[in-house]
Amino acid sequence: MGAMTVMTSKGQITIPSEVRDSLNLAPGTRFYVAARNGHVVAIPKNKNLMDLAGMFKMPPGTSLSIDDMETAVAEGVAKDDQRVRRETAERLK
Repeated sequence: MGAMTVMTSKGQITIPSEVRDSLNLAPGTRFYVAARNGHVVAIPKNKNLMDLAGMFKMPPGTSLSIDDMETAVAEGVAKDDQRVRRETAERLK
């Protein structure tokens, strides 16, 4: 679902009511906003933990050791660092 909106001179946009209603967004909802592949992505922080199940490719109820978690975090940080360095190098060309 999508709808057109306009950005103000202060960089603010209004989320159309159809979108707010479909996502159960309420006034005061906080968002994580990022640029991804030329798009603006806004992720509402109104999700509970079970809404995120499967996001990391592990079924609910599966557990990892602390070492496994630390390894996964380190790999994710390294991957993100490589992406940032690559994007920065491309911008500086």
